[in-house]
Amino acid sequence: MLRRRRLCSDGVIWPEGVARHALDTVDSTMAAAARLAASAMGPFWVLARQQTAGRGRRGRDWRDPPGNLAATLSLHPKGGPAEAALFSFVAALALHEALATVAGPAARLAIKWPNDVLLNGGKVAGILLESHGAGQGVDRLLIGFGVNLAQAPDPGTLEPGAVPPVALASETGAQLAPEEFLTYLAAAFARWQALYETFGFAPIRTAWLARAARLGQVVTARTGAESRTGTFQTIDEGGAMVLQTAAGRVAIAAADVFF
Repeated sequence: MLRRRRLCSDGVIWPEGVARHALDTVDSTMAAAARLAASAMGPFWVLARQQTAGRGRRGRDWRDPPGNLAATLSLHPKGGPAEAALFSFVAALALHEALATVAGPAARLAIKWPNDVLLNGGKVAGILLESHGAGQGVDRLLIGFGVNLAQAPDPGTLEPGAVPPVALASETGAQLAPEEFLTYLAAAFARWQALYETFGFAPIRTAWLARAARLGQVVTARTGAESRTGTFQTIDEGGAMVLQTAAGRVAIAAADVFF
């Protein structure tokens, strides 16, 4: 039986110059952040204690029972859409670091391409990116985070073959409020963001690969009706998953990955 560990974010410094908004109930933190962005000058986080219309990738519903984290970060990124898209890997590394800090040394954490974090083999967190701008510019990047801190969603709501959800509390005994976890996450994100903006994607790619789930193993990538199975070799300089398939080496820019 797991012993419950109560944690707090005392001593973790909130990033300088980054605002935060804690709201009781919103449709989704992504939508709330988009509305707030119209009058915001700098970066900010939006945290909601309840979402009524949370969403995940490809327009799917995102279920977050009470006590879980639902938050969105709003940024003015440098560069164009390609550079903004690489923040998915920055976000995944920040989530991995924050979870490792609070979960304890026995927790097995890994990052599943393109945007999930796994805990002891189950999905504990997901990431969603949305960019806003005109033409080839990106005026605003929204990065949504959903973390199963207290409860895991009903597995029956998932599509067949999806990684089963798990919760931080039941897997590790760690108990902390969404507001506390957000402080860990925001601090970790600021560190990885600084690394990316200073040195580019190369160190982010190296760090991400060191934490990648099923690297060197056979996976299946599905995009709509198309499905490709092969050995997950690496991610390229643009973040695409590189598979060695029976038909040769292929780079996949976007897909759902199944184990």
